[in-house]
Amino acid sequence: MSRLTRWWHANAPTRESLEHNRFVAPVAHRVLEPSLWRFTRRSVPRGVALGLFVGIFLLIPGIQIAGAALLALPVRANIPVAAAMTFLSNPATTPFLLWASVYIGNFMLGRSADASGFMALIHHHAGMREWMGWLFSEAAPAMLFGLFLISMGAALVGYLIAIGFWRVRMGRKWQARKLRIGNCHESGSMEETAAV
Repeated sequence: MSRLTRWWHANAPTRESLEHNRFVAPVAHRVLEPSLWRFTRRSVPRGVALGLFVGIFLLIPGIQIAGAALLALPVRANIPVAAAMTFLSNPATTPFLLWASVYIGNFMLGRSADASGFMALIHHHAGMREWMGWLFSEAAPAMLFGLFLISMGAALVGYLIAIGFWRVRMGRKWQARKLRIGNCHESGSMEETAAV
């Protein structure tokens, strides 16, 4: 079993864990629909794109997985893939994502905001009043716009990579199947020749 497979089994949400998630509980009967848990050529790339978008744009642990599961319903995305892709935004990548989002937002909106206020609010466990004050500051629009652009770009790239990966995987399966069928025909004709 590969390291990626072990990580997947350890971190991917199960149907049972989502059933007991308080954010998902009101719509659990829809989220647990079997078609949303199948790995198909359409649902997997959608799950990758959705998970990357939600994971990067929300940046709120716990809500990311529930958000990906709920948004998977209307777009018919694979829920385990969408939920697993949210893990790409984690404590190691969040500071870089925040810095990049402020930089991109400043560049696109022509502002000169700073992300240090956002990080200070997180470290000091700020209340609602402080968060509302930050939301109306100059940094918030730049960061939110930058996060939106980064999450859209990551979703698009992830979608295209998933489609490419799926095609390569299916191509290899077809090649292996043709090879097996060809070998069966060869061994069958050799047996007929030996019998004559």
